[in-house]
Amino acid sequence: MGDSKFSNFDNMSLQGIDEDSELIPLLTAEDEEQMNGESLPETLPILPLRNTVLFPGVVIPITAGRDKSISLIKDANNGSKVIGVVSQKDEGTENPDIKDINTLGTVARILRVLQMPDGNTTVIIQGKKRFEIAEVLTKKPYMTATIREAQEQRPNRNSKEFKAIIESIKELALQIIKDNPNIPSEASFAIKNIQSNSFLINFVSSNLNLNVKEKQELLEISSLKERALTTLKYMNTELQKLELKNDIQSKVRSDMDQQQREYFLHQQMKTIQEELGGVSYDEEIDEMRIKAKEKKWGKKEKEHFEKEVAKMQRMNPQVAEYSIQRNYLDLFLDLPWNEYSKDKFDLKKAEKILDRDHYGLEDVKKRIIEYLAVLKLRNDMKSPILCLYGPPGVGKTSLGRSVAEALGREYVRMSLGGLRDEAEIRGHRKTYIGAMPGRIIQSVKKAGTSNPVFILDEIDKLASSHQGDPSSAMLEVLDPEQNAEFHDNFLELGYDLSKVMFIATANNLSTIQPALRDRMEIINVTGYTIEEKVEIAKRHLLPKQLKEHGLNAKHLRIGKPQLEKIVEGYTRESGVRGLEKQIAKMVRYAAKSIAIEEEYDVKVTNADVEKVLGPARLERDKYENNEVAGVVTGLAWTSVGGDILFIESILSKGKGAMNITGNLGKVMKESATIAMEYIKSNADRFGINSDVFANYNVHIHVPEGATPKDGPSAGVTMLTSLVSLFTQKKVKKSIAMTGEITLRGKVLPVGGIKEKILAAKRARIKEIILCKDNERDILEIKQDYLKGLTFHYVEDMHEVIDIALTNRKVKNAKKL
Repeated sequence: MGDSKFSNFDNMSLQGIDEDSELIPLLTAEDEEQMNGESLPETLPILPLRNTVLFPGVVIPITAGRDKSISLIKDANNGSKVIGVVSQKDEGTENPDIKDINTLGTVARILRVLQMPDGNTTVIIQGKKRFEIAEVLTKKPYMTATIREAQEQRPNRNSKEFKAIIESIKELALQIIKDNPNIPSEASFAIKNIQSNSFLINFVSSNLNLNVKEKQELLEISSLKERALTTLKYMNTELQKLELKNDIQSKVRSDMDQQQREYFLHQQMKTIQEELGGVSYDEEIDEMRIKAKEKKWGKKEKEHFEKEVAKMQRMNPQVAEYSIQRNYLDLFLDLPWNEYSKDKFDLKKAEKILDRDHYGLEDVKKRIIEYLAVLKLRNDMKSPILCLYGPPGVGKTSLGRSVAEALGREYVRMSLGGLRDEAEIRGHRKTYIGAMPGRIIQSVKKAGTSNPVFILDEIDKLASSHQGDPSSAMLEVLDPEQNAEFHDNFLELGYDLSKVMFIATANNLSTIQPALRDRMEIINVTGYTIEEKVEIAKRHLLPKQLKEHGLNAKHLRIGKPQLEKIVEGYTRESGVRGLEKQIAKMVRYAAKSIAIEEEYDVKVTNADVEKVLGPARLERDKYENNEVAGVVTGLAWTSVGGDILFIESILSKGKGAMNITGNLGKVMKESATIAMEYIKSNADRFGINSDVFANYNVHIHVPEGATPKDGPSAGVTMLTSLVSLFTQKKVKKSIAMTGEITLRGKVLPVGGIKEKILAAKRARIKEIILCKDNERDILEIKQDYLKGLTFHYVEDMHEVIDIALTNRKVKNAKKL
């Protein structure tokens, strides 16, 4: 049951009835009996209703608007007050004719006529009996017609089926009234108090939420029982619709209540934030979208961003995931997707920059210029992965900044020393609280372009742990075939690193994972000669330290002889880090003198050097004399560059035992054993009495017992020392040697030749014995480094002895 549809004769309403008006009672059984007994007049004025159907016994208000209708009501009200009411087939017809109306209608009695303030006439009418139009008599001023009664078939009063139908109608009517908020609850009293079965059917039919055609069909059913069943069917349908509607509304209301609650809370938070000077969440998202429009994204990145922003909008800002999502989108927006700095292709200028910042390092500079040349010709090339390998303090790290300036690129540096966690490279997954991107992506974001010069410092000091192996994670970063789609766990999207120029630095290649080393182009950055160190000190270190201490060139001048004295007497290294510290001491001395207004020599002398730095402490790497048998100078490679070492051996009465001391490794001890056994098997050739091996103990020592020493390169040195000891012959003056030996008497090549050559020059060595295969290493060294040196290339141990030993006996030679 729904709201009644009133004729238009606009909406039907009872508002015009005065408070003291007589109430219209419900139709009782007696009233129905009396009404059924009344006879109908032969002719009636016919009142067409636009959008409602009148049922017998039902009281409805109608509003008359058409002139014909007002005239008809006025005449009828002054006369018999009885009219014939029919419904129009089409409510849009303004002046209906017989063909435009339904011929079966209801005889009605006018109960009251009210003049409304707007000029319309409202009429309250009550249905009496059904009738049919027989013949239209007149059409003006309104329609009149002859009528005949439409008979109704009423069921037996004792019919149980009919009574059950009536009870069902009552129950459904009460249920509909209860469930429909638009029907006042007072309507249930009316339903309960209706005694007449036919009136109940007509009353319910009149108030059903049906259209005019459906109500007309109900009115035209002559059998009261059939009309009751049809009404019941419509009521069931309406109740089901109503229950479904209420169920949906209940769910919607529940959802709306929750949404409204959250909306109001968010609005309050937004207001509080704005009052505190903060930014609201909606504004943040709007700002992100505005920023996104400026990005040079591809389709994939754009779709991913929109998806993630939509996800953020759906989140409650109070949950922990919201801040992670916001950090993620901030990173996504800050990354320089497809943004590249323009490379400078002025090769001469690039060469000047590299020469200005670094003295020496010819191989590295040559490789950088080659890369620039190829890039200039192709204009699209995957950047190489260079690895600068060499001792500390030779300028590997600072070289990266010069390369960046020469290329016109941004510079970023990442220290890998001691890195244990794989997540530092690849980042954490977003599911973790406090998740962050890896340092590779963070550094690219910091650079602001996708093609910076990226320094991977100390790549040989990556460490593995239970948190993963970072060196394995670096494989993808440093593989030119893979890094175009570098996957960071936090970013969740491939990032192109192929245009980044990676420059790794390392002190020791042996600790780098072989697969990682294979992906890099190794460039050996060797130590500096004394001359180079002096030049570096003069051009770079001294001006830098003067500037850092607030002085200039007028306050302190250190000449080349004094710089050379500092290099030789106070530093022992391949690089220049220690040298810079000693120069800093000299500059601090001058700064102190200026600050306390004390006189000092602006031009530094050798005496000033000793006064400030103390006596020279590192003369021990000078060559020692050859007056003692069994003392031979060897060349060694260390992590800080080349060095010289002395092999000492001595004989004592005994039973042929051999002792080796000096904190030596297993390989070095084995070299001594090989040398000893080779000498024993070739004693006659070396002129040694074989009885000496049984009657004397041999002790071999390598000084600096606190320093660990290992490797096979001291083999020839130990051999020479032992032969000198057993023959008591002098070793050739100012000679040094390096090489591995075998039991067959062969000399094998060793590494670190350049560093060893520089160490020999520092020690004033004149001649060097090397394996024949090491000649190729000498050819790669700049000729300036080799001035004053004579090289002897050997293949056999006998050649070593022939070159290294003289025929002269040492002083106080033992008689063996």
